[in-house]
Amino acid sequence: MIKPKKTSSIACRPFSCRRDELTIRGYVFRKETGTLPAVILSHGFMANQRMVRHYAEFLAGLGWAAFTFDFCGGGLRSKSDGKSVAMSVLTEVEDLLAVIKYVQQREDVDAKRISLLGCSQGGVVSALTAARLKSGIERLVLFYPAFCIPDDARRGRMLFAKFDPANIPPVISRFPMKLGDVYVKAVIDMDIYEEIRGYDGPVLLVHGTADKIVDIAYARKAREVYKYCEYLEIEGAGHMFGKEHDPIVMGALEKFMMKDRNLQGN
Repeated sequence: MIKPKKTSSIACRPFSCRRDELTIRGYVFRKETGTLPAVILSHGFMANQRMVRHYAEFLAGLGWAAFTFDFCGGGLRSKSDGKSVAMSVLTEVEDLLAVIKYVQQREDVDAKRISLLGCSQGGVVSALTAARLKSGIERLVLFYPAFCIPDDARRGRMLFAKFDPANIPPVISRFPMKLGDVYVKAVIDMDIYEEIRGYDGPVLLVHGTADKIVDIAYARKAREVYKYCEYLEIEGAGHMFGKEHDPIVMGALEKFMMKDRNLQGN
């Protein structure tokens, strides 16, 4: 059982919800009481919710109820159910949809004001989910989103996994995380830009110019796909921003989230 925690003036409490027979576990961070707008944060591949905790605490300090969670089978040291061999970008979309449904039903959240923030693969998942829910998502924040994943699948090289895309084996990698063929098959025929195009709400897209895992060209193309996109390149930043980049990232995040907040709340 996850015990409640408290970081400075930000209260941190556990929550759980279900996706089919699997339990998804996470935390909600909040500073203010009452009914708040919510933001749901999605971590990247092979990671867990600790990856996005500092963003959650920051957003809670700005007045949001910020929810973090572990994807089912989505990373090392996950507190959620599920095996990594059964995980794909599309199963993670289903996880996120389950969390959104849970958050919408909470009495301390404004169900009409839910935003998404995703990092790397979590960015892809957030973008796909926003395109599915459209106006149901107030704002979308993407940090170094891994829009390269479908192309990587077609090349037969997905991070540490190498395989023949014309003859995908049942298990494409066993170390450091076991991945099944479902991880490849879910995206190998996907046109990621057509898939994400359906979201017309405001988007903040931030990417580092020195990212060696996801070429910045993917972010530049995504920028052109979105109708309302605030785009920021961080010179010299790689995949996952370092502490030296936090002032830039947090500044952009605060400006984006607070813009027209009162108008959207009416």
